[in-house]
Amino acid sequence: MKLRDIAHTRAGDKGDISNLSVIAYRIDDYALLQRLVTAERVQAHFSGIVHGPVERFLLPGLGAMNFVMHGALAGGVTRSLALDAHGKSLSSALLDLVLE
Repeated sequence: MKLRDIAHTRAGDKGDISNLSVIAYRIDDYALLQRLVTAERVQAHFSGIVHGPVERFLLPGLGAMNFVMHGALAGGVTRSLALDAHGKSLSSALLDLVLE
């Protein structure tokens, strides 16, 4: 099962920081997300892209969590020469995370 099977994502970016939110489709799946989608796993998933720390913030009342990824946008959207390095691309890539 992949993350996309039980959740969707939203994203934002500011400077060299990407903000990704993971929201469970069903509140019953939130505990599974909380257990399996850790800051460490997200950082490992983006190991070649995110060069700073990844922080996770839990929002249990919303069945969501927010990840703040520092050093994720090659210096920032307006400074990067990378094609489409915006947070929304990263949120789509996160949906491919395999849940065990």
